[in-house]
Amino acid sequence: MKKEQLSILFLTKYSREGASSRYRFLQYFPYLEANGIACAFSPLTDAKYLEHLYRDGRGKVSDILRSLMRRLDAVGTVNKYDAVVIEYEILPYFPPILESILKRSGIPYIVNYDDAVFYRYSMHPNPVVKRILGGKIDSVMRSSALVIAGNDYLAEYARKTGASRVETLPTVIDLVRYPGSPRADNGIFTIGWIGSPSTAKYLKDIASALAEVCSRARAKLRLIGSGHVDLPGVPVEARPWSEETEVADLESCDAGIMPLADGLWERGKCGLKLIQYMACGLPVVVSPVGMNNQLVSDGVNGFLAKDKDGWIRSLTALRDDKALRQRMGQAGRKKAEAEYSLQVAAPRFEALIRQAVRARGENS
Repeated sequence: MKKEQLSILFLTKYSREGASSRYRFLQYFPYLEANGIACAFSPLTDAKYLEHLYRDGRGKVSDILRSLMRRLDAVGTVNKYDAVVIEYEILPYFPPILESILKRSGIPYIVNYDDAVFYRYSMHPNPVVKRILGGKIDSVMRSSALVIAGNDYLAEYARKTGASRVETLPTVIDLVRYPGSPRADNGIFTIGWIGSPSTAKYLKDIASALAEVCSRARAKLRLIGSGHVDLPGVPVEARPWSEETEVADLESCDAGIMPLADGLWERGKCGLKLIQYMACGLPVVVSPVGMNNQLVSDGVNGFLAKDKDGWIRSLTALRDDKALRQRMGQAGRKKAEAEYSLQVAAPRFEALIRQAVRARGENS
Protein backbone atom coordinates (compact mmCIF):
# COMPACT_ATOMS: atom_id res chain seq x y z
CA MET A 1 0.00 0.00 0.00
CA LYS A 2 1.35 3.41 -0.98
CA LYS A 3 1.95 5.68 2.00
CA GLU A 4 0.17 9.01 2.29
CA GLN A 5 2.43 11.96 1.51
CA LEU A 6 2.73 14.26 4.52
CA SER A 7 4.35 17.61 5.17
CA ILE A 8 5.58 18.22 8.74
CA LEU A 9 7.04 21.34 10.35
CA PHE A 10 9.68 20.69 13.02
CA LEU A 11 10.10 23.51 15.55
CA THR A 12 13.33 22.58 17.32
CA LYS A 13 15.08 24.47 20.08
CA TYR A 14 18.51 24.39 18.47
CA SER A 15 20.17 24.39 15.09
CA ARG A 16 22.29 21.42 14.07
CA GLU A 17 24.94 22.36 16.64
CA GLY A 18 22.60 21.44 19.52
CA ALA A 19 22.81 17.76 20.44
CA SER A 20 19.17 17.34 21.51
CA SER A 21 17.81 18.74 18.24
CA ARG A 22 20.30 16.83 16.15
CA TYR A 23 19.68 13.46 17.78
CA ARG A 24 15.96 13.75 18.58
CA PHE A 25 14.92 15.24 15.21
CA LEU A 26 17.38 16.05 12.44
CA GLN A 27 18.98 12.64 12.11
CA TYR A 28 15.53 11.21 11.29
CA PHE A 29 14.95 13.48 8.30
CA PRO A 30 16.59 11.33 5.57
CA TYR A 31 14.50 8.31 6.62
CA LEU A 32 11.27 10.31 6.88
CA GLU A 33 11.84 12.01 3.52
CA ALA A 34 12.51 8.65 1.87
CA ASN A 35 9.22 7.37 3.28
CA GLY A 36 6.92 10.14 2.11
CA ILE A 37 7.19 12.70 4.91
CA ALA A 38 8.52 16.08 3.80
CA CYS A 39 10.37 17.73 6.69
CA ALA A 40 10.57 21.50 7.15
CA PHE A 41 12.96 22.58 9.89
CA SER A 42 12.92 25.82 11.86
CA PRO A 43 15.20 26.10 14.91
CA LEU A 44 14.44 28.61 17.64
CA THR A 45 18.12 29.46 18.21
CA ASP A 46 21.12 29.44 15.91
CA ALA A 47 24.83 28.67 16.10
CA LYS A 48 25.65 32.20 17.29
CA TYR A 49 23.34 31.77 20.28
CA LEU A 50 25.08 28.54 21.34
CA GLU A 51 28.49 30.11 20.86
CA HIS A 52 27.57 32.95 23.20
CA LEU A 53 25.79 30.63 25.64
CA TYR A 54 28.78 28.33 26.04
CA ARG A 55 31.30 31.16 26.12
CA ASP A 56 29.46 33.69 28.30
CA GLY A 57 26.85 31.57 30.08
CA ARG A 58 23.95 33.26 28.28
CA GLY A 59 22.88 34.44 24.85
CA LYS A 60 22.99 38.06 23.84
CA VAL A 61 19.87 40.23 23.57
CA SER A 62 20.33 40.24 19.79
CA ASP A 63 20.35 36.42 19.81
CA ILE A 64 17.08 36.34 21.73
CA LEU A 65 15.36 38.90 19.51
CA ARG A 66 16.53 37.05 16.40
CA SER A 67 15.18 33.80 17.86
CA LEU A 68 11.82 35.38 18.69
CA MET A 69 11.35 36.73 15.17
CA ARG A 70 12.42 33.46 13.58
CA ARG A 71 9.96 31.49 15.68
CA LEU A 72 7.03 33.84 15.07
CA ASP A 73 7.71 33.70 11.32
CA ALA A 74 7.70 29.90 11.44
CA VAL A 75 4.46 29.74 13.45
CA GLY A 76 2.83 31.92 10.83
CA THR A 77 3.32 29.15 8.25
CA VAL A 78 1.74 26.24 10.17
CA ASN A 79 -1.34 26.11 7.93
CA LYS A 80 0.86 24.70 5.16
CA TYR A 81 1.57 21.50 7.13
CA ASP A 82 -0.22 18.35 8.19
CA ALA A 83 1.27 18.49 11.69
CA VAL A 84 3.86 20.31 13.78
CA VAL A 85 6.51 18.59 15.90
CA ILE A 86 7.79 20.77 18.75
CA GLU A 87 10.88 20.38 20.89
CA TYR A 88 9.68 21.15 24.44
CA GLU A 89 7.59 24.30 23.74
CA ILE A 90 7.10 26.92 21.04
CA LEU A 91 8.58 29.83 23.02
CA PRO A 92 10.41 29.44 26.34
CA TYR A 93 9.40 31.76 29.18
CA PHE A 94 6.16 32.70 27.40
CA PRO A 95 2.69 31.47 28.39
CA PRO A 96 1.40 28.63 26.15
CA ILE A 97 -0.67 31.00 24.00
CA LEU A 98 0.79 29.83 20.68
CA GLU A 99 0.22 26.19 21.56
CA SER A 100 -3.42 27.02 22.37
CA ILE A 101 -3.85 28.80 19.04
CA LEU A 102 -2.28 25.86 17.26
CA LYS A 103 -4.69 23.44 18.90
CA ARG A 104 -7.71 25.55 17.96
CA SER A 105 -6.50 25.69 14.36
CA GLY A 106 -7.07 21.94 14.06
CA ILE A 107 -3.45 21.23 13.13
CA PRO A 108 -2.15 18.51 15.46
CA TYR A 109 1.05 19.14 17.30
CA ILE A 110 3.44 16.61 18.79
CA VAL A 111 5.80 17.56 21.63
CA ASN A 112 9.09 15.78 22.20
CA TYR A 113 11.05 15.80 25.49
CA ASP A 114 14.48 14.51 26.46
CA ASP A 115 14.80 16.68 29.58
CA ALA A 116 12.61 17.49 32.58
CA VAL A 117 12.00 21.03 31.32
CA PHE A 118 8.80 21.30 33.39
CA TYR A 119 10.99 21.83 36.48
CA ARG A 120 12.50 24.90 34.85
CA TYR A 121 9.21 26.65 35.62
CA SER A 122 7.58 24.74 38.47
CA MET A 123 10.75 24.97 40.59
CA HIS A 124 11.94 28.38 39.41
CA PRO A 125 13.46 30.50 42.21
CA ASN A 126 11.55 33.57 41.03
CA PRO A 127 8.03 33.35 42.54
CA VAL A 128 6.53 35.39 39.70
CA VAL A 129 7.88 33.02 37.04
CA LYS A 130 6.79 30.07 39.11
CA ARG A 131 3.25 31.42 39.57
CA ILE A 132 2.73 32.40 35.92
CA LEU A 133 4.53 29.53 34.18
CA GLY A 134 4.63 26.77 36.78
CA GLY A 135 1.98 24.72 34.97
CA LYS A 136 2.96 25.68 31.43
CA ILE A 137 4.48 22.41 30.27
CA ASP A 138 1.56 20.48 31.80
CA SER A 139 -0.80 22.56 29.64
CA VAL A 140 1.34 22.10 26.53
CA MET A 141 1.33 18.32 27.07
CA ARG A 142 -2.43 18.16 27.64
CA SER A 143 -3.20 20.09 24.46
CA SER A 144 -0.91 18.01 22.27
CA ALA A 145 -1.94 15.20 19.96
CA LEU A 146 1.02 13.18 21.22
CA VAL A 147 3.80 13.46 23.78
CA ILE A 148 7.01 11.65 22.85
CA ALA A 149 9.20 11.12 25.91
CA GLY A 150 12.82 10.06 25.89
CA ASN A 151 12.46 7.85 28.97
CA ASP A 152 9.91 6.37 31.36
CA TYR A 153 10.39 9.13 33.96
CA LEU A 154 9.34 11.82 31.48
CA ALA A 155 6.54 9.64 30.10
CA GLU A 156 5.07 9.08 33.56
CA TYR A 157 5.07 12.83 34.21
CA ALA A 158 3.28 13.44 30.91
CA ARG A 159 0.60 10.89 31.75
CA LYS A 160 -0.06 12.59 35.07
CA THR A 161 -0.78 15.87 33.26
CA GLY A 162 -3.68 14.23 31.45
CA ALA A 163 -2.02 14.14 28.03
CA SER A 164 -4.23 12.21 25.61
CA ARG A 165 -1.42 10.04 24.28
CA VAL A 166 2.12 9.42 25.55
CA GLU A 167 4.78 7.25 23.91
CA THR A 168 8.38 6.56 24.92
CA LEU A 169 11.08 6.82 22.27
CA PRO A 170 14.68 6.87 23.56
CA THR A 171 17.44 8.98 22.13
CA VAL A 172 19.32 6.91 19.58
CA ILE A 173 22.44 6.95 17.40
CA ASP A 174 22.95 6.21 13.71
CA LEU A 175 24.99 3.02 13.39
CA VAL A 176 26.38 4.28 10.09
CA ARG A 177 28.05 7.18 11.92
CA TYR A 178 29.14 4.91 14.77
CA PRO A 179 30.83 1.95 13.06
CA GLY A 180 32.43 0.64 16.27
CA SER A 181 35.97 0.74 14.89
CA PRO A 182 38.67 -1.16 16.83
CA ARG A 183 40.99 1.08 18.86
CA ALA A 184 44.76 1.00 19.10
CA ASP A 185 46.34 0.60 22.52
CA ASN A 186 48.85 3.41 23.09
CA GLY A 187 49.59 2.46 26.68
CA ILE A 188 47.61 5.36 28.18
CA PHE A 189 44.24 4.57 29.72
CA THR A 190 42.03 7.31 28.28
CA ILE A 191 38.76 8.09 30.08
CA GLY A 192 36.32 9.87 27.79
CA TRP A 193 33.58 12.39 28.53
CA ILE A 194 31.49 14.31 25.96
CA GLY A 195 29.01 17.10 26.59
CA SER A 196 28.42 20.82 26.84
CA PRO A 197 29.93 23.25 29.36
CA SER A 198 26.63 23.26 31.26
CA THR A 199 26.92 19.55 32.11
CA ALA A 200 30.67 19.55 32.82
CA LYS A 201 29.90 20.61 36.41
CA TYR A 202 29.21 16.99 37.33
CA LEU A 203 32.85 16.09 36.66
CA LYS A 204 33.88 18.10 39.71
CA ASP A 205 31.97 15.71 41.95
CA ILE A 206 34.33 12.87 41.00
CA ALA A 207 37.53 14.89 40.54
CA SER A 208 39.30 13.32 43.52
CA ALA A 209 38.43 9.81 42.31
CA LEU A 210 39.72 10.61 38.83
CA ALA A 211 42.91 12.06 40.28
CA GLU A 212 43.57 8.91 42.28
CA VAL A 213 42.98 6.60 39.32
CA CYS A 214 45.26 8.69 37.10
CA SER A 215 48.01 8.98 39.73
CA ARG A 216 48.53 5.23 39.96
CA ALA A 217 49.24 4.56 36.28
CA ARG A 218 49.44 6.16 32.85
CA ALA A 219 45.91 7.54 32.52
CA LYS A 220 44.20 10.75 31.49
CA LEU A 221 40.76 12.29 31.04
CA ARG A 222 39.67 13.43 27.57
CA LEU A 223 36.96 16.10 27.58
CA ILE A 224 35.05 16.75 24.35
CA GLY A 225 33.04 19.96 24.18
CA SER A 226 33.37 20.99 27.82
CA GLY A 227 35.77 23.88 27.46
CA HIS A 228 38.11 24.43 30.40
CA VAL A 229 37.25 22.49 33.56
CA ASP A 230 39.39 22.80 36.69
CA LEU A 231 40.00 19.27 37.99
CA PRO A 232 42.99 19.34 40.39
CA GLY A 233 45.35 16.39 40.00
CA VAL A 234 43.67 15.09 36.85
CA PRO A 235 45.63 15.05 33.55
CA VAL A 236 43.09 16.62 31.19
CA GLU A 237 43.08 16.69 27.40
CA ALA A 238 40.35 19.11 26.27
CA ARG A 239 39.15 18.86 22.70
CA PRO A 240 36.59 21.09 20.96
CA TRP A 241 33.40 19.40 19.86
CA SER A 242 32.53 19.05 16.21
CA GLU A 243 30.06 16.78 14.50
CA GLU A 244 32.80 15.63 12.13
CA THR A 245 35.23 14.51 14.86
CA GLU A 246 33.10 13.49 17.86
CA VAL A 247 32.89 9.80 16.96
CA ALA A 248 36.61 9.42 16.23
CA ASP A 249 37.46 11.28 19.43
CA LEU A 250 35.33 8.86 21.44
CA GLU A 251 36.40 5.71 19.63
CA SER A 252 40.03 6.32 20.59
CA CYS A 253 39.12 6.37 24.31
CA ASP A 254 39.22 3.28 26.54
CA ALA A 255 36.13 3.98 28.69
CA GLY A 256 33.35 6.53 28.99
CA ILE A 257 31.98 8.18 32.11
CA MET A 258 28.72 9.92 33.05
CA PRO A 259 28.66 11.31 36.58
CA LEU A 260 25.36 12.87 37.70
CA ALA A 261 23.85 14.32 40.84
CA ASP A 262 20.73 12.54 42.09
CA GLY A 263 18.23 15.35 41.54
CA LEU A 264 14.85 15.77 39.89
CA TRP A 265 16.34 17.38 36.78
CA GLU A 266 18.99 14.66 36.43
CA ARG A 267 16.41 11.88 36.70
CA GLY A 268 14.90 13.19 33.48
CA LYS A 269 18.16 12.84 31.53
CA CYS A 270 18.05 10.44 28.58
CA GLY A 271 21.69 9.32 28.64
CA LEU A 272 22.80 10.45 25.18
CA LYS A 273 26.50 10.50 26.03
CA LEU A 274 26.18 7.05 27.55
CA ILE A 275 24.53 5.72 24.39
CA GLN A 276 27.33 7.30 22.34
CA TYR A 277 29.94 5.53 24.46
CA MET A 278 28.23 2.18 24.06
CA ALA A 279 27.90 2.66 20.31
CA CYS A 280 31.66 3.25 20.20
CA GLY A 281 32.25 -0.02 22.02
CA LEU A 282 33.39 1.63 25.26
CA PRO A 283 32.77 0.20 28.72
CA VAL A 284 31.11 2.80 30.93
CA VAL A 285 31.14 3.98 34.52
CA VAL A 286 28.11 6.04 35.55
CA SER A 287 26.20 7.39 38.51
CA PRO A 288 23.14 5.21 39.28
CA VAL A 289 20.67 8.00 38.51
CA GLY A 290 17.59 7.93 36.30
CA MET A 291 17.96 6.26 32.93
CA ASN A 292 21.57 5.30 33.66
CA ASN A 293 20.14 2.40 35.67
CA GLN A 294 18.26 1.23 32.59
CA LEU A 295 21.17 1.61 30.20
CA VAL A 296 23.84 -0.04 32.35
CA SER A 297 23.73 -3.63 33.54
CA ASP A 298 26.25 -3.48 36.37
CA GLY A 299 29.20 -5.74 35.62
CA VAL A 300 27.99 -6.50 32.09
CA ASN A 301 28.45 -3.40 29.89
CA GLY A 302 29.80 -1.14 32.63
CA PHE A 303 29.65 -0.22 36.29
CA LEU A 304 27.25 1.77 38.45
CA ALA A 305 29.39 3.87 40.81
CA LYS A 306 27.53 5.06 43.91
CA ASP A 307 30.38 6.86 45.68
CA LYS A 308 34.04 7.80 45.45
CA ASP A 309 35.22 4.28 46.28
CA GLY A 310 32.92 2.92 43.60
CA TRP A 311 34.35 5.27 40.98
CA ILE A 312 37.92 4.39 41.94
CA ARG A 313 37.23 0.66 42.04
CA SER A 314 35.38 0.63 38.70
CA LEU A 315 37.84 2.77 36.75
CA THR A 316 40.81 0.91 38.21
CA ALA A 317 39.34 -2.43 37.14
CA LEU A 318 38.88 -1.16 33.59
CA ARG A 319 42.29 0.51 33.54
CA ASP A 320 44.10 -2.67 34.55
CA ASP A 321 42.15 -5.24 32.52
CA LYS A 322 42.05 -4.84 28.75
CA ALA A 323 40.02 -8.04 28.30
CA LEU A 324 37.37 -6.68 30.68
CA ARG A 325 37.21 -3.45 28.69
CA GLN A 326 36.73 -5.37 25.46
CA ARG A 327 34.07 -7.68 26.89
CA MET A 328 32.04 -4.85 28.42
CA GLY A 329 32.48 -2.68 25.33
CA GLN A 330 31.14 -5.42 23.11
CA ALA A 331 28.12 -5.89 25.38
CA GLY A 332 27.41 -2.16 25.25
CA ARG A 333 27.69 -2.09 21.47
CA LYS A 334 25.19 -4.95 21.16
CA LYS A 335 22.75 -3.10 23.43
CA ALA A 336 23.09 0.07 21.36
CA GLU A 337 22.50 -1.86 18.14
CA ALA A 338 19.43 -3.67 19.46
CA GLU A 339 17.70 -0.92 21.45
CA TYR A 340 19.20 2.52 20.80
CA SER A 341 19.89 2.79 17.09
CA LEU A 342 18.30 5.00 14.46
CA GLN A 343 17.79 1.91 12.34
CA VAL A 344 15.42 0.53 15.00
CA ALA A 345 13.79 3.81 16.05
CA ALA A 346 13.17 5.55 12.70
CA PRO A 347 10.25 3.35 11.55
CA ARG A 348 8.57 3.86 14.91
CA PHE A 349 9.03 7.63 14.79
CA GLU A 350 7.46 7.67 11.34
CA ALA A 351 4.54 5.56 12.56
CA LEU A 352 3.92 7.87 15.54
CA ILE A 353 3.76 10.93 13.27
CA ARG A 354 1.38 9.22 10.86
CA GLN A 355 -0.86 8.05 13.69
CA ALA A 356 -1.12 11.59 15.10
CA VAL A 357 -2.11 12.95 11.69
CA ARG A 358 -4.56 10.12 11.10
CA ALA A 359 -6.19 10.70 14.50
CA ARG A 360 -6.89 14.31 13.54
CA GLY A 361 -8.71 13.14 10.42
CA GLU A 362 -10.78 10.67 12.38
CA ASN A 363 -11.74 13.28 14.99
CA SER A 364 -12.55 16.13 12.58
